[in-house]
Amino acid sequence: MTDSLLKERIEALYQSDRRYALIFVVLLWITLLFVLAMSWSHIPDATVRIVVLVAGALVLVFNTASIFAMLNHYAEDKEFIYGIDIKYTDAHGELKKGGGK
Repeated sequence: MTDSLLKERIEALYQSDRRYALIFVVLLWITLLFVLAMSWSHIPDATVRIVVLVAGALVLVFNTASIFAMLNHYAEDKEFIYGIDIKYTDAHGELKKGGGK
C-alpha cells in the first residue's frame, strides 16, 4: 500500500470518528435539554431545580470537553491510532481471503 493511500484511509477514518463524536455531543445536548424541559414542571422545589440545573450543566460541560479532548488527541496521533487499525483490518481481510489459514 502506498503512503498516500494509507494517509487517505487514515484521514477518512479520523473524519468518520470526528463526525460521529460531534453528532454524539449534539444528541447529548438535545437529550439532556429535552429531559430538563419535560421534567421542569414536575420539580416543585426551587432548591432541587437549581441542583438539577447545575448537575445537568456539569454533565454537558464535562462530556463536551472530554469529547473535544479526545478529538484533539486523535488528530495529534491519528497516524498511529488509525495506522494500527488499518494494519489489523487488512490482515484480517487477508486471512479471510486465504480461507482462514
